[in-house]
Amino acid sequence: MSVGNPAGGAGARDFLDTNPVVRYLVGDDPALAARATALIESDRRLCLSVVTLAEIAFVLTSVYRIERSQVVDTLIDLLNRENIETCEVPTELAVQALGFCRPSGRINYGDAMLWAIARASAPARVWTFDRRFPDNGIERREP
Repeated sequence: MSVGNPAGGAGARDFLDTNPVVRYLVGDDPALAARATALIESDRRLCLSVVTLAEIAFVLTSVYRIERSQVVDTLIDLLNRENIETCEVPTELAVQALGFCRPSGRINYGDAMLWAIARASAPARVWTFDRRFPDNGIERREP
């Protein structure tokens, strides 16, 4: 019985984890940053999970103390690369979700990505006590 594709096999989907993207964006370890840059700036199609995207944003703002608006703009630029796409939702929705995070800290990255997943599944509703949760194109309800 065969399950999935063999490692590196034809047709295998390439997913990016948080650490190569952070190395690429921050460049704090030159050797790892060079390797990450070679991959990210290659022609290889790379898939970025919305979970990973939220984690990258969290690391950049909380660990590296990069201003929230700069993180949002940087991640949008990353998603606009020809070879990078989000996995669970159309990339355009992930970009729109990141935009919710730019104006303030009121909407966190995780909520923004949940919004994108719900929006991609529309009609959808999200059950939350958070009255700041974005409801653009979805229904927000309290339990």
